Amino acid sequence: MAVKNTAKKQAATKKAAANRKAKPKKKAAAKRPPAREIRPGFISHTELASTAPDQTAAWCKKVLSWKFGTPMPTPNGPYHMWNFGDNTGGGIRASHPPEQPGTIPYCEVRSIRAAHDKAVAAGAATMMPPSEIPGGFGWIAIVKAPGGVPIGLWAQK
Repeated sequence: MAVKNTAKKQAATKKAAANRKAKPKKKAAAKRPPAREIRPGFISHTELASTAPDQTAAWCKKVLSWKFGTPMPTPNGPYHMWNFGDNTGGGIRASHPPEQPGTIPYCEVRSIRAAHDKAVAAGAATMMPPSEIPGGFGWIAIVKAPGGVPIGLWAQK
């Protein structure tokens, strides 16, 4: 009797093993990191407006050791993005005449439209109205603060 039970147990074990092999294992779903909290007013990135973006990017690589990804195509030419790995960085783009070459700091805001409207109501002039960034990178607007200083606003999508 013990031999019969042992044989049955072995057969059941083999059958269970075969079933486990036959069933494809479910892969664990990749978990997205939670969206980080917006820090209103925090300068999240800087944009360099250049008359020669490719040359500016090459100089930044050589002199500052910045690492760039593949330039993102835009209607106005390539956009060279760098990232310092801590959710900060920026991009280099062509300047838009009559804009002078320079830098624009982008401050985080909770709502692009509310922040833009608040800036204008407080005396800023619109340089670029709220616009969606291609590729799902959020929303931006640029205002000229009193004194002529351009300030970018950025909101998550």
